[in-house]
Amino acid sequence: MLYNPQVIERKWQNKWKESDAFKLTNDKAKQSDAKKYYVLEMFFYPSGKLHMGHVRNYTIGDVVARYKRLKGFDVLHPMGADAFGLPAENAAIKNKMPPKKWTEQNISSMYEQLAGLGISYDWERSVETCKPDYYKWTQWIFTQLYKNGLAYKKKSYVNWCPDCATVLANEQVVSGKCERCGSEVGKKDLEQWFFKITNYAQELLDDLDNLKGWPEKVRLMQANWIGRSEGAEITFDIAGGEGDTKNLTVYTTRPDTIFGCTYMVIAPEHPIVAELIKGTQQEDECKNFINKIKFMSEIERTSTDEKLGVWTGRYVINPYNNEEIPLYLANYVLMDYGTGVVMAVPAHDQRDFEFAKKYNLPIKISVQPKGEQVKSGDLTESFAADGVLFESGQWSGMPNREALTKMIDYAQENNFGKKKINFKLRDWLISRQRYWGAPIPIVYCPKCGEVCLDEQDLPVILPENVEFTGKGTSPLLTSEEFMHAKCPKCGGDAKREADTMDTFVCSSWYFLRYCDPKNSAKAFDRDVVDSFMPVDQYIGGVEHAVLHLLYARFFTKALADLGYLSAREPFANLLTQGMVLKDGSKMSKSVGNVVSPEEIIQKYGADTARMFIMFAAPPERDLDWNDSAVEGLYRFLNRVWRLVTDYDSVIKDGNSSENKKLDDELNFALNSCVKKVSDDIERFAFNTAISSIMELVNVAYTYRANGGANVALMQQVAQKIVVMLEPFAPHIANELAEIIGFPITEWITYDASALVQANIEVPVQINGKLKDKIVVPTGSDDDVIKAAALESDKVKAALDGAEVRKVIVVQGKLVNIVK
Repeated sequence: MLYNPQVIERKWQNKWKESDAFKLTNDKAKQSDAKKYYVLEMFFYPSGKLHMGHVRNYTIGDVVARYKRLKGFDVLHPMGADAFGLPAENAAIKNKMPPKKWTEQNISSMYEQLAGLGISYDWERSVETCKPDYYKWTQWIFTQLYKNGLAYKKKSYVNWCPDCATVLANEQVVSGKCERCGSEVGKKDLEQWFFKITNYAQELLDDLDNLKGWPEKVRLMQANWIGRSEGAEITFDIAGGEGDTKNLTVYTTRPDTIFGCTYMVIAPEHPIVAELIKGTQQEDECKNFINKIKFMSEIERTSTDEKLGVWTGRYVINPYNNEEIPLYLANYVLMDYGTGVVMAVPAHDQRDFEFAKKYNLPIKISVQPKGEQVKSGDLTESFAADGVLFESGQWSGMPNREALTKMIDYAQENNFGKKKINFKLRDWLISRQRYWGAPIPIVYCPKCGEVCLDEQDLPVILPENVEFTGKGTSPLLTSEEFMHAKCPKCGGDAKREADTMDTFVCSSWYFLRYCDPKNSAKAFDRDVVDSFMPVDQYIGGVEHAVLHLLYARFFTKALADLGYLSAREPFANLLTQGMVLKDGSKMSKSVGNVVSPEEIIQKYGADTARMFIMFAAPPERDLDWNDSAVEGLYRFLNRVWRLVTDYDSVIKDGNSSENKKLDDELNFALNSCVKKVSDDIERFAFNTAISSIMELVNVAYTYRANGGANVALMQQVAQKIVVMLEPFAPHIANELAEIIGFPITEWITYDASALVQANIEVPVQINGKLKDKIVVPTGSDDDVIKAAALESDKVKAALDGAEVRKVIVVQGKLVNIVK
């Protein structure tokens, strides 16, 4: 009987589908005594084709899901499609095909591909974010955030991608470019919708300490993105200022250096700038500068070596010493961090130092190195280290860190400053000037103003009679039918909001909908969600560390505060898998190194693809594709097939005989393997688990070749091999289990007593090179092992009378003789 993966895999995929083999009912999940386990891989964007990164991600999750089921858990393992997004809209423009049709075709195709991998999903729970029965509840969540002050609209300078013709969140700008199309990102002044994620900045930061099951790298990335700092807000009066231009407030983490402040810088986009420069001799020069800066990206402004600025013609007054200092516009100060105004201390900040040198501004030292006296003219770079305050009024001579607190207290006592905690995290900009996204459930009424829709008015359905150009304003504006609405308050004519929501809004709560996907009355039932959440194991790419993962944490906390669930964190444990490479590079069509999962499955079968992807590298590391290694895994599965079917024929013959030495060796190998594979799967060391199964198969072949014929033992070996293979290669495992009449229903156990050997084999090295292997009684002390090693004939011959300087015994591992 030959191994035919295509026939076997089709057979078992049909069986699983017809029997709803992986279905989990909510009634069962609600039982208090249920052992529940929620394993989830990040759902896919429906590009139309699975790539090897998908195969790796979803196979990791499936190994965990299948193993946990065999361990007696009620496993929730769903999948769906993150179906809104710009590529569908671009495809509509290119192919003259509606985004909905393009997306649905791709979803259907990718579901088929996933089924072809044998992934054990509960398909009845699948969700697609582009369907009204899903985005109705995305809109409902918006209304809940809006009604509770967590969603708002404001005019602001935003990241603008000219090619995508849409706004981007800060997190979607990578090195000054659009993460989607790679175009240079500029700034635009627009009315935009935001979610107030900053309300949760401290909790998002604090709770990272509770996420022990997350990679340290991801927690650090989020902590840095949130960016907590402690300092002070200090108000400087504007010389001759009044009304809106009376004063400016700065945020600084170094108020101890304020006596060295020789100028102030304000962001060109600060709303007060127009009034500040009005009527000054510098007005025209400032306006030209503002127009120039407007087209620079944040990265260009903050990372460029060239510090650009222009004097506003105005001065501000340092409240600590009443000195007037000039106020400049500069490219390196941004409106969306702190107050958009910076006090410049060139002696103690390198950025300010370079600016001061370029524009011939004074440099005053206010912190001296301890025990030294440095002159400002001698500085070749700023001095940012701690020291002693110098020429700093009543605080002169104090250690700067001690003075810092006292200087903040002084500002508070004199009503020109206060202690302040600041965060780099900005509110989440969710507006997109695109069509293929969830419409924002807001209407604008001439009488009632901005009105948020109620639940009975949802969903706001995307229209299909729109024009796609790919440029300019939202395509929704081309649909009069969509834009015209009735005000839910007064019943009068109103206009709909034409922006749609960022697709990350849809993916920030999908894990909750999986718990209760068929609920038409609610986004989800609290009792059901509470029975599953948080997700026990989440699996996906590290590139989502400060996008999806941060937003999902925010949504979970906000919804918990609003009373809709108990969990305050969405994912208890996180695995960020490495990339799949080819020839050392990321697979890419442009490079021409893409390996098609479909081609591998057609040639070798899904089980071989799964085995290779789990065996080639630990899951958190990058994996380099190797065609010969794939072939090797295919040969291994053929070996397993032959071994189990051969064993089955011997077992059915019933001719059993015992050979204690051979039987003990095989029994030890079997139980060692079961223990090792169980431990390795628990810690996600899938590659070493598969390696252990390979070793057992080799021992089993050797056992037969040497005449071993203990039927009962051979039966155990066959049964346990197929169970251990099931999470990795489920099709062949279940087929072999059926052949030998041993249905796979639970995980196997091992006999601990079988792991205790009377004797152990110990390698013996001389100067690090293997010379022999000796057998000694288990538990022998170092002296017994040394003596046995030195008595070895091979060791004596290798030493050839040389003096032994040292004998090192590593218990249970090796002996190394140093001569």
